[in-house]
Amino acid sequence: MVLATRTALIVSAALAVQFAFAAAAQAQSTCKWYAATALKQQQDNERLKCGFKGDSWHADLGRHLQWCKSVSPDQWKTAAREREQQLAACARR
Repeated sequence: MVLATRTALIVSAALAVQFAFAAAAQAQSTCKWYAATALKQQQDNERLKCGFKGDSWHADLGRHLQWCKSVSPDQWKTAAREREQQLAACARR
C-alpha cells in the first residue's frame, strides 16, 4: 500500500511538472505572437502615417514581450484588438 501511494505521488508530481512546463511554453508562445503582432501594428502605423503614439505604439519587440508576460491574456488581447481597430479607422481616412 505504501509503495502504491508513493508511486502515485511520484507520478502526480511528474505530471504537475510537465503541465507547468507546457503552460510556461504556451505563455511564452502567445507572448511571442503578441509582440510580433504589436511590432507589425507599429510598422503599419508608420506606413499609413497614422501618427499613433504612447506606451502601446513603439517598435521595441523586447518591451512588447516583457509587457505581455507581466499582464493577463485578457489585457494583451485587448491591447492588440484596440490597436487593430485604431489602424482600421486610420486606413479608412
